Amino acid sequence: MDFTVEEIKCGLKNTVTDKVTENNTARTMGSGSLEVYATPAMTCLMEKAATEALEPLLAEGWTTVGISLNVQHKAATPLGLGVRAEAEVTAVDGRKITFNVRAFDDKEEIGCGTHERFAVMKEKFMGKAAAKI
Repeated sequence: MDFTVEEIKCGLKNTVTDKVTENNTARTMGSGSLEVYATPAMTCLMEKAATEALEPLLAEGWTTVGISLNVQHKAATPLGLGVRAEAEVTAVDGRKITFNVRAFDDKEEIGCGTHERFAVMKEKFMGKAAAKI
């Protein structure tokens, strides 16, 4: 089945949540030395929000892969606080889907930016990846 974007439209939104634990701090993830929510954890949560927005709308055998991420991490979040990420589709250009992404802790916005994903056939994509071995 071919990829179709008929149901993927601007304004499509999704939100996901996380909690700051020892496992997702900058110190543990290697992106810094402090016990605060790591930038890689925040960007992963943003990508998760975007991915989960699209997955139910994709044809059998299709998925999306991240192709760009441009974000600012604007505020630190200490251990124990909740975090949520929001992704909203802002453009659909063939198989490329663009999102505005934002992240918040229990107190304030902690990050924002843009994220692009590209729809691919799972089997074909994995075949190309495996060919590198």
